[in-house]
Amino acid sequence: MKRTNEQAPITAEMSPADLSRRSRTRRSWAEPYKIKMVEPLTMTSPAQRRQAIEEAGYNTFLLKSKDVYIDLLTDSGTSAMSDRQWAGMMMGDEAYSGSENFFHLEEAVRSAYGYPYVVPTHQGRGAEHLISRILIKPGDVVPGNMYFTTTRLHQELAGGSFVDIIVDEAHDTMARLPFKGNVDLAKLQRVIDDVGPERIPYVTIGATVNMAGGQPISMQNLRDVHQLCKRYGIRIILDATRAVENAWFIKDREPGFADHTVAEILFEMCSYSDGATMSGKKDLLVNIGGFLALREEDIYDQARSLVVVYEGMHTYGGLAGRDMEAMAIGIAEAVQDDHIKARIGQVEYLGQKLLGWGIPIVEPVGGHAVYLDARRFLPHLTQDQFPAQTLAAELYVEGGIRAMERGIVSAGRDPNTGKNHHPKLELVRLTIPRRVYTQAHLDVTAECIADLYERRHTIPGLEMVYEPKYLRFFQARFQPLVLETLATPDLTPELALAD
Repeated sequence: MKRTNEQAPITAEMSPADLSRRSRTRRSWAEPYKIKMVEPLTMTSPAQRRQAIEEAGYNTFLLKSKDVYIDLLTDSGTSAMSDRQWAGMMMGDEAYSGSENFFHLEEAVRSAYGYPYVVPTHQGRGAEHLISRILIKPGDVVPGNMYFTTTRLHQELAGGSFVDIIVDEAHDTMARLPFKGNVDLAKLQRVIDDVGPERIPYVTIGATVNMAGGQPISMQNLRDVHQLCKRYGIRIILDATRAVENAWFIKDREPGFADHTVAEILFEMCSYSDGATMSGKKDLLVNIGGFLALREEDIYDQARSLVVVYEGMHTYGGLAGRDMEAMAIGIAEAVQDDHIKARIGQVEYLGQKLLGWGIPIVEPVGGHAVYLDARRFLPHLTQDQFPAQTLAAELYVEGGIRAMERGIVSAGRDPNTGKNHHPKLELVRLTIPRRVYTQAHLDVTAECIADLYERRHTIPGLEMVYEPKYLRFFQARFQPLVLETLATPDLTPELALAD
């Protein structure tokens, strides 16, 4: 009998058990690679970890990597490269101009993503800087399906302001929609009506949406946004950093795409945009690198002129030739169905394990990470006591596991009022690097989180004692608050989730 990926869509009525059954196949799967080289990890004691987090100001970004056991801080530049990528590194053409590796990268981008013009950058934020400087004028408005930290900052530094147009359900961690990254077309239309299309340089579309929990956008929604923007002459710039993962979700969840390859789906996704920013450190399996891809020649001319000022020559953009070669090979590897199925499968495994134990996470499980819902995990803390930052620090002390805050600290301050943004989502991101950890590492992670959940009511919050001007979550420092006498409610995990 022919097996198919065609499945019923995820609905709000599905229980965690239903979702778990949906994600299983008849047989266990294993990663489509074997381990060729290993890197020893450091095992530390709770006392050593407590000292390390105190010295780091309770900010996991400031920990030394040698003190970390399982590093789930990010999937950015932390993936394991393949033997072919390492071999490609030996073929680096380090010419200052016209590197052969640039032309390999250019062809790979054209083949997989469909954009004719490519400007290499040192990483994704280099591309965000270029497109913001070129297209945004003071007073402009940039709608998008939820902010991302560096993207929004570059837009603000160029004189623009970001407006969130994602569907409301994206702000609800328990809403089980298959495509919580979708744009709310009515919200986009209101922005166009309010400010006028001439003040909207572009709409930024994240695929997947990092700050919403790695949630995907559907192909139909991309088509609809494209049609609406085309009517008003507004560009669409895709944040394609994890677009390959988004393509897998379309294949898995959206009717009509089960028999399409991930490569085919990715190419169509990009066809509904005018350009893309890319951090190759995620989907493309490299330790450094990114690019700005464009369809319009005049915008490309401006970008390749400006990149010389901030990054490097337009044929290397701040990268060595060997890095461009590794990224070109990574593009070919990233769009292989077996690879991306296993990559998403690891994340799903951890998420379903936590759901089975009643631990609050963002549902459904996203593409690159499992996100703990710190509001429900630590209900006794107010948002101004930084529950996600607190939880990330405590997880490190509990098991040497490094994760990342994605809540009020990451959201930063309003540039006009100076007041804290208070996002609805207060999350801790457990980001799974590609081709790095085994299932046993994920089991250890889940068990540490479960132990932490059992003593959650004993965990005090934090106060911020140092705040840098920009992107404070990277360098801010904290200290614990004094834990007031708290009545520890006699709650089962199921009841605790209703807090």
